[in-house]
Amino acid sequence: MVTKHINLVQLAQEGDEEAFYELIEPLQGQLYRIAFVYVQNENDAVDILQQSMIRAYEGIQRLKEQQYFTTWMTRIVINCSKTYIAKKKREDMIEPAELDLLEGTSASHIEEELDLWQALCGLEERYKTVLLLRFYQDYSVKQISAILECPEGTVKTHIRRGLQALRQQLKGAYIDEWVQSVEDSH
Repeated sequence: MVTKHINLVQLAQEGDEEAFYELIEPLQGQLYRIAFVYVQNENDAVDILQQSMIRAYEGIQRLKEQQYFTTWMTRIVINCSKTYIAKKKREDMIEPAELDLLEGTSASHIEEELDLWQALCGLEERYKTVLLLRFYQDYSVKQISAILECPEGTVKTHIRRGLQALRQQLKGAYIDEWVQSVEDSH
């Protein structure tokens, strides 16, 4: 699988659009969610994703370590999201549109998820980013360190402080249960 991935990166670096699409296609949902957390708007997140894919396609020749394509692509989406926010300078808060995915869940559980989502979106950017990558995208501390180009210790500190900030914002039993469940599962 890794060899196929590296071969696709090599082909994409040689200008093969189909190989590039094969690399991007399985990542689109994950990359979209990252952009959405930053901009809180579906259309803007799609725009950022498209802009990120264009930047990646145009710059893939500069990718030196082919096995890190996903990490590289994630970094591009984060940077495009930050640039977009800097240009727009707005702080609109929109709840996640994926409520239809929660069918069959209790109303109180949905409220808890929305409260958690809103609290996460309200965190400082550095905490929001590491928590999103760690708990919503299931990246390891080492992978987050590579994506954000910062030491693992910094990532761990930001995760810990981000969780503390969530506890402060939510001050409810379910946040403690959620934090405990994610800490236990990772």
